[in-house]
Amino acid sequence: MRRRTVLASGLAAFTAMSLPGRRLFAAGTADVAAIGLDGKPVTLKGSEIDDLRAGSRGEVLTGGQSGYDTARRLWNPAFDKKPALIVRCVGAADVRRAVKFAAAHGLLTAVRGGGHSLSGQSGCDGGIMIDLSPMRAVEVDPIAKTARVEGGALLGQLDRESLAFGLAVPVGTVADTGVAGLTLGGGVGRIGRRFGLTCDNLIGAEVVTADGNWVRCGDSENADLLWALRGGGGNYGVVTTYKFRLHEVNPVMYGGDLTFPLEGGRQLLRGVVDFIASAPDELYVDTAVGTGPKGARWLALNICYCGPLEKGEQVVAPLRKLGKPLKDEVAVAPYERLQGSADLRGVSPLGFYGKGGLVYGITPALIDNMVGAIEAAPSDGVMIWTQHQGGAISRVAPTATAYFNRGATQNLGVANLWKMPAEDAGHNSDWVRKVWAQIEPLTRGQYVNLAATDDRDARVHAAYGDNYPRLAALKKRYDPNNLFRLNANIKPA
Repeated sequence: MRRRTVLASGLAAFTAMSLPGRRLFAAGTADVAAIGLDGKPVTLKGSEIDDLRAGSRGEVLTGGQSGYDTARRLWNPAFDKKPALIVRCVGAADVRRAVKFAAAHGLLTAVRGGGHSLSGQSGCDGGIMIDLSPMRAVEVDPIAKTARVEGGALLGQLDRESLAFGLAVPVGTVADTGVAGLTLGGGVGRIGRRFGLTCDNLIGAEVVTADGNWVRCGDSENADLLWALRGGGGNYGVVTTYKFRLHEVNPVMYGGDLTFPLEGGRQLLRGVVDFIASAPDELYVDTAVGTGPKGARWLALNICYCGPLEKGEQVVAPLRKLGKPLKDEVAVAPYERLQGSADLRGVSPLGFYGKGGLVYGITPALIDNMVGAIEAAPSDGVMIWTQHQGGAISRVAPTATAYFNRGATQNLGVANLWKMPAEDAGHNSDWVRKVWAQIEPLTRGQYVNLAATDDRDARVHAAYGDNYPRLAALKKRYDPNNLFRLNANIKPA
């Protein structure tokens, strides 16, 4: 019996030394150089990092550790951010510890949901990245028609889970976008003209605020915070869980791409504008003009009709008559395929730089600028697009949610995409800036999810419009030191 006890004790001791987070007979973490909120150097003691690691269920990574380089990668590979510390959270408790650590040390703080921030603000150099990508659970209640979604989930995951029950949330058009960033910035997508923005369908959330406290919000509980989350960006905390209202949909819709040569593009776009002016809420039409290999110039319409399936071909027919397409891929198709829900690679093969704004009607002057810019473009990989709004989106009062610019008919983007690695990334942004200088005067306001880090403060104010003072007051309440600033930032009042 004694021998058995001794063996058991030895095995227990060996096991204890082998468990993750145990420091027995192991060297502690070295001190780490970091960057503070004020841009000044901060030294993180290795013992404090060890304490954070020991108290976290998820990984806590520093440079040079296995998994660090994979964890720091963002969707847009144009940004090569190297945080001093990455906390890969697996639950709200981990998020609370990470936020408290960041606040206590005054660290530059990035929050990564899906990592899809086009401007690279899901990561940072020298600060802390609070990474929710391990938190991707999606739970659908088909009776209540609601979905509970963790902060690291991707659109394709939410689509697939909800469509299995003939239900959907109106979300964006790129499947490996994070639910978090899309929702907090608004959320424009293929069925939004019928069901509203993604944020309009947010009915509750669980949030870790800048003081590390966990807060639940809904229409009857901390309603002011829910109001701010519906379009106010990532300014108010780390949202660990989203609760959405779901809508009944036919999982099969009518849609796809119509691609035309750019020649005659001005006339064709004028025809599109005339047609969509009276389009039903169920019809969504994106426009894009761009360049391809070997000097190709193209114009494309991305179409989705979510009304009665038997009416789809008839509704879309006038668009086919506007010109002779190079490619007609519009047909009856699963909504999941139109969304690209199987494409969840998480990292784009192309670098991206873009600018964006909102328009209140596609005017002849805007059409001339769009087509002219592509005609004169020096290389392939550039694009200008408009994303269809209006419908149910426009019938919500501007002050009912933080998303203010309800009257916009489209959001517009100008972008350059290039193969990585690039020898001269700066060159890839020059064309965008030049074209944007011509197009910006034709826009009014901004879509938060297209905000760039080099945008002027005036453009950030334009994104929130008359809601800015209320948002700034709530920012002071929930994040008085502006810990969460890597976003379309609202300064505390």
